[in-house]
Amino acid sequence: MSTYSHLISPARIAIISALMVAMATPGFAQTQVPADMRSEAMLLLRACSADYDRLCSSVTPGGGRILACLKSHADQLSAACAQVMPRAQSLRERAITAGVAPK
Repeated sequence: MSTYSHLISPARIAIISALMVAMATPGFAQTQVPADMRSEAMLLLRACSADYDRLCSSVTPGGGRILACLKSHADQLSAACAQVMPRAQSLRERAITAGVAPK
């Protein structure tokens, strides 16, 4: 079993996908999203995982909904997550420009 298996639960995959590119399915994100974007998404995941679990776990991934949820709770985010939110938005915009995320 991988030492990172605790990070790859279905909820974790959903937030990776949402923060990276707001993809509907994690499999698509893994096959289409460049490795540098996946790496950055993992950093964002580490910063915002608890916030996602606490504030947005009921949100359906895709179309930027999780990112929007986190932004709507900006006043309740941990300091670490709040600090990376601009990077998350930038990553989503880069993914849209690269054609690996819907607008």
